[in-house]
Amino acid sequence: MMEIANVSFPEVFILLGFSERPSLEPILFIFVLGIYVVSVLGNGVIIVVSCMDVHLHTPMYFFLVNLSFLDISFTTSIVPQLLVNLWGPQKTISYGGCVIQFYISHWLGATECVLLAVMSYDRYAAICRPLHYTVIMHPKLCCSLAFASWLGGLTTSMVGSTLTMLLPLCGNNRVDHFFCEMPLIMQLACVDTSFNEVEIYVASFIFVVLPLGLILVSYSRIAWAVLTIRSAEGWRKAFNTCSSHVAVVALFYGSIIFMYLQPAKRNSHEEGKLVALFYTVVTPMLNPLIYTLRNKTVKKALRHIVLENCGFGGTHIF
Repeated sequence: MMEIANVSFPEVFILLGFSERPSLEPILFIFVLGIYVVSVLGNGVIIVVSCMDVHLHTPMYFFLVNLSFLDISFTTSIVPQLLVNLWGPQKTISYGGCVIQFYISHWLGATECVLLAVMSYDRYAAICRPLHYTVIMHPKLCCSLAFASWLGGLTTSMVGSTLTMLLPLCGNNRVDHFFCEMPLIMQLACVDTSFNEVEIYVASFIFVVLPLGLILVSYSRIAWAVLTIRSAEGWRKAFNTCSSHVAVVALFYGSIIFMYLQPAKRNSHEEGKLVALFYTVVTPMLNPLIYTLRNKTVKKALRHIVLENCGFGGTHIF
């Protein structure tokens, strides 16, 4: 029985990553490390500022804190192992580490899909129902929507990842990617995976297609409401309210759709790795930059906190 278990479930996986281009690995190491540091710091700043400044204790920034914490967790579940593999010749990850990685990455990826849809509903309520906004987006509902996002992502990860983990791999342990991703682990199985594939398609529809549909519906209603605004000031406020979220949605869903909803092509595998590198490493860094550089309220709150901590709290510069 022990021999069968060892054959079915390898002790380690070999993450091939970018090993076909060894000259590229040192450059990628520096690139990924720099972006990871900026990502953690940027998202951490948003969390701290949103919690410390009372003017940011609103539904929009409550969901933004959730998004920033999610991005830190998501990139941390992948980048440290990627850096280890890029640094030296060792390209392995333990079986347990691989399982934990695709459980967590699947959970957080699905959660972000739902959370972005929730944030689009918040923007819809702010622009289309401004007089009832505080009644609609009351704290209890905000907490419930955030909890549902995290719980929904966890549920689909537990189901899909557990089904994948139960597949016998018969000694196959070479993953042609830089992290353990559920579809790639499925490809190593030495049994029929039709049921697992159906589960992935159903989960993709529920956690990718449906949230994207809700986002499109919300923004179609927002666009209709904006068209009825006569003043330039009203247009400007609507643009400032939605532009950051639209940019984040475009980055996240653009890469996800490219990765998972296009027909499989053998010759696009290397391109797929670069896209995966973008949405696992670059996008979590861009999110805080988008929300801070394009948001005067966050920049003002950040300056206020910095000045207070530097002993200039009594000065009136705003």
